[in-house]
Amino acid sequence: MSAADDENDGQATERVVIRDRRKIDPKSEAGKASEAKTAAGPGAHRAAEPEEEVAAEVTEATSALGAELEALRSELDERTHDLQRVTAEYANYRKRVDRDRGAAAELTTGAVLTALLPVLDDIDRAREHGDLVGPFASVAESLTAATGKLGLAAFGEKGDAFDPNRHEAVAHQTSADVTEPTCVEVMRRGYTLGERLLRPALVAVADPE
Repeated sequence: MSAADDENDGQATERVVIRDRRKIDPKSEAGKASEAKTAAGPGAHRAAEPEEEVAAEVTEATSALGAELEALRSELDERTHDLQRVTAEYANYRKRVDRDRGAAAELTTGAVLTALLPVLDDIDRAREHGDLVGPFASVAESLTAATGKLGLAAFGEKGDAFDPNRHEAVAHQTSADVTEPTCVEVMRRGYTLGERLLRPALVAVADPE
């Protein structure tokens, strides 16, 4: 055993502690990393998602929205076509009903006026013979005016060109005074209701020689 060992024998050995009092430079790489870690705090790794994943989610959401919009547009077009078809069918129905109603009203009016034609023939004969006077003349004029308001129109005058669609010839003769078949005598006037022929006129026809 040496003398040094004898000297240290029996007393505690003192530990040597080294302290580094140097400060970290904030501008150094270590300082920057430390500041970044401190500023980020806990959970920062969850906020920093990869850009590819974000873009994929946006694309998927856009595709779903586009598909839904396309479905809504298709349904809207279908409903629009249905509405247009129903509107057209209703318009055609109204036209058909109005046409049928008008035809029925014209048939009814024609039937009533046809029943009055013999009375009008008597009035014409009385007028030709000069018997249309007094109160009877007033009644006759009122009846003629009323039938005229309903659309009844008389035709058939001496000198009219013969029309087989409107005239019924009961006699034929030749004449040097005409250049075409002409009504030279009217036995009974004809009547029309609008464009409809109620009764043809009875006439005598003269043909050119």
